[in-house]
Amino acid sequence: MTTAPPARPPVAIIGVSALFPGSIDERGFWRDILAGKDLITDVPASHWLIEDYYDPDPSKPDKTYATRGGFLPKVPFDALGFGVPPSIVPQTDTSQLLALILAQKLLDDAARGRGLDRKRMSCILGVTSAQELLGEMVSRLQRPIWEDGLRQAGIPEDQVKAACDRITAHYAPWTESTFPGLLGNVVAGRIANRLDLGGTNCVTDAACASTFSALHMALQELYLGDSDTVIAGGVDTMNDIFMYMCFSKTPALSPSGDCRPFSDQADGTMLGEGMALFLLKRLDAAERDGDPIYAVISACGPSSDGRSKSVYAPVSSGQAEAIRRTYQRAGYGPETVELIEAHGTGTKAGDAAEFGGLQLAFGEAPRADKQWCAIGSVKSQIGHTKAAAGAAGLFKAVMAVQHKVLPPTIKVDRPNPKLKLEESPFYVNTIARPWVRGADHPRRAGVSSFGFGGSNFHVAVEEYTGPSKAGRLDTFPAHLVALSAAGGAALADKALAEAAFAEAHPGHLHFQAARSHAAFSAAHPARLLVVAADSAGLAARLRKAAAALQGQPDQGFSWPDGTHCGHGAAPGALAFLFPGQGSQYVGMGGELAQTLGLAIQAWDDARTAGLDTHERAFPRPGFDAETAAAHEAALTRTENAQPAIGVASLALLDTLRALGVAPAAVAGHSFGELTALHAAGAVDRAGFFALAKARGARMAAAAAATEGAMAAVTAGAAAVRAAVGEAHPDVVLANLNAPDQTVISGPTPAVEAAMAALKAAGLKAKRIAVSTAFHSPVVAAASPAFAEDLAQAALSAPTLPCWSNAEAAPYPADPEAVRAGLAEQLSRPVRFVEQVEGMAEDGVHTFVEVGPGAVLTGLVGRTLGERPHLAVALDRKGKGVAALLDGLARIAAAGHAVDLRPLLAELRPAVDPTTLAKPKMTLDIDGSNYGKPYPPPNGAAGRAAPVTAAPATAAPAPAAKAAAA
Repeated sequence: MTTAPPARPPVAIIGVSALFPGSIDERGFWRDILAGKDLITDVPASHWLIEDYYDPDPSKPDKTYATRGGFLPKVPFDALGFGVPPSIVPQTDTSQLLALILAQKLLDDAARGRGLDRKRMSCILGVTSAQELLGEMVSRLQRPIWEDGLRQAGIPEDQVKAACDRITAHYAPWTESTFPGLLGNVVAGRIANRLDLGGTNCVTDAACASTFSALHMALQELYLGDSDTVIAGGVDTMNDIFMYMCFSKTPALSPSGDCRPFSDQADGTMLGEGMALFLLKRLDAAERDGDPIYAVISACGPSSDGRSKSVYAPVSSGQAEAIRRTYQRAGYGPETVELIEAHGTGTKAGDAAEFGGLQLAFGEAPRADKQWCAIGSVKSQIGHTKAAAGAAGLFKAVMAVQHKVLPPTIKVDRPNPKLKLEESPFYVNTIARPWVRGADHPRRAGVSSFGFGGSNFHVAVEEYTGPSKAGRLDTFPAHLVALSAAGGAALADKALAEAAFAEAHPGHLHFQAARSHAAFSAAHPARLLVVAADSAGLAARLRKAAAALQGQPDQGFSWPDGTHCGHGAAPGALAFLFPGQGSQYVGMGGELAQTLGLAIQAWDDARTAGLDTHERAFPRPGFDAETAAAHEAALTRTENAQPAIGVASLALLDTLRALGVAPAAVAGHSFGELTALHAAGAVDRAGFFALAKARGARMAAAAAATEGAMAAVTAGAAAVRAAVGEAHPDVVLANLNAPDQTVISGPTPAVEAAMAALKAAGLKAKRIAVSTAFHSPVVAAASPAFAEDLAQAALSAPTLPCWSNAEAAPYPADPEAVRAGLAEQLSRPVRFVEQVEGMAEDGVHTFVEVGPGAVLTGLVGRTLGERPHLAVALDRKGKGVAALLDGLARIAAAGHAVDLRPLLAELRPAVDPTTLAKPKMTLDIDGSNYGKPYPPPNGAAGRAAPVTAAPATAAPAPAAKAAAA
């Protein structure tokens, strides 16, 4: 495939709003996507009753074999606030009302910009022609047929009228509001009417590709200059029984009740409902006006399948043509695309055809490697949202490039082997992973959407890297609320006030945290910091802390629930400790990199420098235990572990620096000493990457030359020396980690013999999963080789004390001495106990472990024991962000300077709940039309019981009716 410079200007997305199953806003939906939540549920009684329409036999007339789908939650609709009389709501399809809510949110989101002229703003949406209300009103008009059937059954005329009156009462009456209320085009029209838009307003229908047909038209408006901004997107709340019947009789629904795109168990799709809207503007104009930009649409490519065997059967060649056209228009090739959000319906024929089209287009890319591009479908979580399918996929892709995350596709226990993914550019991504990208081009994604009738669309989405970035959505698993005051009593009062605020305004934890960060100062005499996942948890913790402060106003405390309180100045200096090999684990730093833009930059920089650490730390997901074990083994290898630990540590170091946490001294354990020297300014970032890679490679080469081993002994150095004695001269005490932990190292047979001697002496020893005998003569050959690498690196004097493992003292200021010390350190013992004790004697009170895991934090605690100190870990497996917040809380509570404001600065600004206007009248609406009598409010229990008695009179002949006809 050849590409040329883009012929059309790039278009910015300057506003986003979404409503899909599981949550009532775009933040909740994105969080659900990242968490891999399954949002498919049983059909709720508000839509239709399963007992009325279900039959497992797909051929049963007027029955569906499906009972599950994706359904919207209840959403509060301020009818009077939008100028919609409550009396007309039952005659208005809820698709119009829900879309109106989203459109208002969209404009509120984009309000930071300065160039929103509503007279030149258009609204073009993908909406299927028929809406649920249309079906209801058509059903109401079937009364003559009901009457005829009842008369033919011999029912007396007065009973016919009474029965049909009861049936008619199940449907909304005809009013002057009914006609506009059932029309699909009024979904856009009502938005233009209520929000005073003066541009084009219309809807387009391309079946399940409707969103992108609307997007394509919206882009043309912007390309031609006919509109300045356009609201585009897709809306679909059609999960009524009619839609289920349509898909059941095709048939396309999953008999097992799940949507599994690209899985070997895929057996059909599931229906979902939802909507997403996007505010579009030409990129140059958006930057000029300072609009918040989420992502850039590089191009949209349409195509039709042409003549084929069926009007609804997908055609790979037609889909491939849409993809080719997209990247030709975008000006870059598919070889630069690392995420495809597929149409991915989960039907075997549809997935196979789509994958074939992707193969045709991406197979032309000039790349020899395989599986460089993640592929997935949000339908695995919410089902197929029909006209809004493209809207859901585009939302997922936009959030992915903005948040720098490869989002998951769930329900794929094993990919369909017929697709032969291993021979293609694609792999199914089943877990959320940081999207690490070098500096050669921005993150790029493609989104596909296809509809009955051979309508094919593909959209190219690109990360925005300019100066006008929109705020990220809040995906923090918890928030940190920080309070400070002149004394304990005042601090207790603040805690109670914040608890009351949390109780009065649940769901606004982000705002409360951000507000507290702006007012907090670690220099204030009394400090209280609380980590909580929700408003209720925050209120409970604050009230508990307030009670403690009221009892003992000057007493500090630190509780396991994330509550930390401190008084007075910091009792000593703060130091950073950087971990070494053995602290690595697959996924380390992943949650942090997905949540904080500050924390992914180190991984991006490493990739730009030519390191593939992200491939080891965040490997492509496997589908069996063997693959998981292989990933762990690959990361454990010395040449991979050391640079990966280094980058994970740098990500935390970058975060601490941005938050104003500055150490008075630094140190590391083994490899971590190199990271410490970087933190001390002795080696720059590029030099660090080069040396981390070289060190791991040199030690791996030494390991290959001689088989070595290490073992951890639960005893101090003196006891280990006594037990090993002179009978094992090849075994050395490599790591003097703590008073009760020593690591021995040497040739494997010698270590095994020493372990037997230790056991005989009553000491516990356990082999460590390492590739060779580090810090022993076994790896001595690595020292001169690494010295050559150090000679080529630019080193300077450390700008603050950087403690040496081998010497248990700070490095000298002479760069040559630094080089020599680093080279010799590979084979010399790690005197960590002496190092920590020396730092404590030098005034260090707070030790902060900056890197994966909490090994060093534990060693510090065991070394210093009851002596006053604070050891803080910033990472724990499975709790990256929560561990960071807890660590920051402990640091700030101790009185060390922390500026918490940058922590949430990247997020979309939180709304102050006290400024929100109170709704004039709220109605709770969802995807099913408001106020309809069917289904009965209480399900089957709410309907009349069947009458079994026979009619009192014989049935009259239907001749009169027939003659009249």
